[in-house]
Amino acid sequence: MLEDLPYRDAGSLRATYDAVDWAATPLGDPSGWSPTLRATLDIALNTRYAVTLMWGPEMVLLYNEAYAGLIGQKHPDALGRPAQEVFPEAWSVIGPMLQSVLDGEGPTYVRDQPLPLVRAGFLEECHFTYSYSPVHGPDGRVQGAFDIVSETTGQVVAERRLRLLGRLKDALGTVESADQVRSRAHALLADATADLAAVRIEVVAAHGGAGSRAGQSLGQHDMVVQEDQDGHRARLGIGTGTPYAGSVLEVVLSPRVPLGAPVLDFLRLVGATLSRSLEQVARIQAERSISAALQRSLLADPPQRPGMTVAVRYQPAANDAQVGGDWYDAFVLPGGSLLVAVGDVAGHDEGAAASMAQLRNLVRGIGWTAHGTPAEVLRRLDSTMDGLALDVVATAQLVQAERDGERLVLTWSSAGHPPPVHVRAEGRAEVLLRKPDLLLGIDHATDRTDHRTVLEPGDSVVLYTDGLVERRGAPITEGLDWLETELTGCAHLTPEQVCDHLLDMVGDDVEDDVALLVLHHG
Repeated sequence: MLEDLPYRDAGSLRATYDAVDWAATPLGDPSGWSPTLRATLDIALNTRYAVTLMWGPEMVLLYNEAYAGLIGQKHPDALGRPAQEVFPEAWSVIGPMLQSVLDGEGPTYVRDQPLPLVRAGFLEECHFTYSYSPVHGPDGRVQGAFDIVSETTGQVVAERRLRLLGRLKDALGTVESADQVRSRAHALLADATADLAAVRIEVVAAHGGAGSRAGQSLGQHDMVVQEDQDGHRARLGIGTGTPYAGSVLEVVLSPRVPLGAPVLDFLRLVGATLSRSLEQVARIQAERSISAALQRSLLADPPQRPGMTVAVRYQPAANDAQVGGDWYDAFVLPGGSLLVAVGDVAGHDEGAAASMAQLRNLVRGIGWTAHGTPAEVLRRLDSTMDGLALDVVATAQLVQAERDGERLVLTWSSAGHPPPVHVRAEGRAEVLLRKPDLLLGIDHATDRTDHRTVLEPGDSVVLYTDGLVERRGAPITEGLDWLETELTGCAHLTPEQVCDHLLDMVGDDVEDDVALLVLHHG
């Protein structure tokens, strides 16, 4: 009778079970199935958890409704067939596990195991948590394996993509240029091969020509997905509303990733992260544009006096803001002498530039009205900083140049600043080592000392900030020795050429800002 069929509780699978020619399978007609098989199948069919039996030496498949939904297009042909025929793509993994159960080695358990399956027409990335348990007959021998399984693909993939998005956000958190956005993002996404078979990031300015025209039809979060010989190709517009509008993220999905809402939402999140980074770059560049213009206006061309030639340079730290706390200045005092200065406020940002501007302007005002020596100007500067509550610590060096017949007499004072270098006309260079006074902003009542140096015709003096001579892990004395060596034999160079020579020697990879001033007598 129908009620005696072992699969009478198969539910929506009843017709599928009826359609199988069981007599042609290793299990034979259902009427002859053993009590153990019947009882175990009854348990499997009466649970809503995904369960399958793999019975006998051939591991013939019998399963419930939940399992049918899990194996996709393999159902209904999988019912009544040996497991190896149904899962050839996974057999190298599950075959030995099943055999160990049938051989009496006990149950198995794996969590979130990657197990690619062809269940939607392509080899799909899948992950499962499952257990193979032995089913014993009356004689104690193992007759089959009972498989309780839960698919965890969605959870595993979602967690992997969230981790990638987190790393991407961290990598782009400090970008300061569009090239950094592209290179850092590409390095991460190109390694995400489980989701992306190929990645191209095109970051262009709005006036970027052919590149921008290629992406101008894609607005923020707009996506076009096409299928070509490489697979599913998605193009997503990024950078809308910034100078980089028209930039594009283009990816080819991994052939194991099904095209659907999860992966498309993931791509939109990647695109949004890139767009936010481009917005950040645009803001930084706008602020630097303003700050750089301010700094250029402060670091103006120096005046030239008869018999005195001044050359200046400013080079920001590599990979840092284009503004900072280093400065130089040169101006003529009421009596006709020339005052030149270099200084360094801690920092490489807009705040340091603002503090630098305040100190520079104070030096100008005090120097013009005080009618004192450089040490007196620095004393009054320290006192003024204290009175105005300027929370700034800085180094500075002031040099006053006055003609004395054929000679140029230099009176100079240093507030914690690296020593100047005297380059003599015959070619010898000498670092003018003197005990430096305290930095500005430490003790407004500290004593300041003047020093005196004479430049003969053809001599020069070189002032600079510490970025020229300081290197990480090396004592300052090494940098000073290097500078003295580089300036020896440079007396034939013009002040402009001396500046270029020194900056060429340190290259672009300086660790700190460099302000440089050369005063030549001749």
